Amino acid sequence: MRTVPGPTDHVVVVGAGLSGLACALHLLGAGRRVTVVERDAGPGGRAGRVRLGDYEVDTGPTVLTMPHLADEAFAAVGDSLARRVELTALHPAYRACFADGTSLDVHTDGEAMEAEVERFAGPAEAAGYRDLRDWLERLYRAQMRRFIDTNFDSPFQLLHPDLARLAALGGFGRLDRRIARFLADPRLRRVFSFQALYAGVAPARALAAYAVIAYMDTVAGVWFPKGGMHALPRGMADAAADAGAEFRWSAEAASLERSAGRVRAVRLASGERIACNAVVLSCELSTAHRLLGRAPRRPVGLRHSPSAVVLHAGTDRTWPGLAHHTLSFGGAWERTFDELTRSGRLMSDPSLLITRPTTHDPALAPPGGHLHYVLAPCPNTDVGPSADAWRDLGPRYRESLVAELERRGLDGFANSVQEELLVTPLDWAAQGHAAGSPFSVSHTFAQTGPFRPRNLVRGADNVVLAGCGTTPGVGVPTVLISGKLAAARITGGARHRSARTRPAPPAALVPTPSTTEDAHDPS
Repeated sequence: MRTVPGPTDHVVVVGAGLSGLACALHLLGAGRRVTVVERDAGPGGRAGRVRLGDYEVDTGPTVLTMPHLADEAFAAVGDSLARRVELTALHPAYRACFADGTSLDVHTDGEAMEAEVERFAGPAEAAGYRDLRDWLERLYRAQMRRFIDTNFDSPFQLLHPDLARLAALGGFGRLDRRIARFLADPRLRRVFSFQALYAGVAPARALAAYAVIAYMDTVAGVWFPKGGMHALPRGMADAAADAGAEFRWSAEAASLERSAGRVRAVRLASGERIACNAVVLSCELSTAHRLLGRAPRRPVGLRHSPSAVVLHAGTDRTWPGLAHHTLSFGGAWERTFDELTRSGRLMSDPSLLITRPTTHDPALAPPGGHLHYVLAPCPNTDVGPSADAWRDLGPRYRESLVAELERRGLDGFANSVQEELLVTPLDWAAQGHAAGSPFSVSHTFAQTGPFRPRNLVRGADNVVLAGCGTTPGVGVPTVLISGKLAAARITGGARHRSARTRPAPPAALVPTPSTTEDAHDPS
């Protein structure tokens, strides 16, 4: 593995999102001095927090999977996730509601899910689910260490026995066809293939290898941090500060001072100069390229994932049919992905993710209040309406979205809203997200693994990239890995601890289990 040459005793990390914080923790654990520069007033990046009246609202991801990856970052400084963040395992992980009026609870426990599939679609589909689960587990084992949790220096690194194992598992076929080998019911197929949207690719065109995301969602488990998702970056920042990191809040990196092929200092918009031996840019890929003065040449320009409209609504009531996470599928499927990725039209029959964080943490709302996060995928601004077009389109789309929620059983939603925040591609673009998409560069084959923008920078020997725009990709688990991989480029993967850190406690992750969703349903 190639590493940053020369001295690396003081590293500046630009960006205090999940990848930057994970990187900082791993660097601290390897004895580096770390300064984190963040343009916002606190940590989180995409996983931010806003206050709407008396409601505490997560502005980014709502689904937490693979929490052991966060625990690994805490452990680098002798800390633990369990010490900093209280987790609840969600049962069910999701509730899937379909256009025909049926619904299915998606359990990550194999026996519970098999029983639910049999109730929903019969014994033949339950047997198919058992085989699918086994395939997902084998797919994950074949990919994780060799193709996800790894730094690529060359495509030739793919030439490994694990590549043959992945091929034998059908990983290079199409996702929808591979899922169809196990499940005949089209509703069930959606439950195990909608995750391709996270990768920015329709299931009909996505590699079957991307089913590893379905493994994370439907097998490995889904969790919720007390205090909301923002509790995770807040806990990581606190652990890094206790381990000696210096944080500069409300401090925007304006330029990099370079000489002889190395960055010598980071200059802030305030004019302050921070001398350093190495830099990790965990900011937006486009921002990193601006700071570097150029983007790397590629035969074909980068393609970005679809965007999303998000309605954050603090309401005075909720609805008993909702779980913590509810997937509300429209009747259309293939047409939906064509609209999102090709024709650039808004979904004519939308599929929605509805999250109710107050299911497991009522303290996020005032007494009697409930939080609902409604995510509607939409085209990015490269293929769909421009960012500016959303000035007029946004309010109209909000009205149609609320009307659709009421048609799907959330009667009285419009009149229940006490506080709200609508986020559209206009807002994502204003935050610096290329193509008005918070999901960054899509995971087409040409933008995956060794073909994704690399985390080493040509022409700047001591600069490393981290975040969803570089390897391994988009999603909470992968950006945590991204931070670790960026740190390894600087430390060589060393795992010794700085004298500043306390001895490591047992590496146990002790979540607070929930029993059943109904037991937490405030309705």
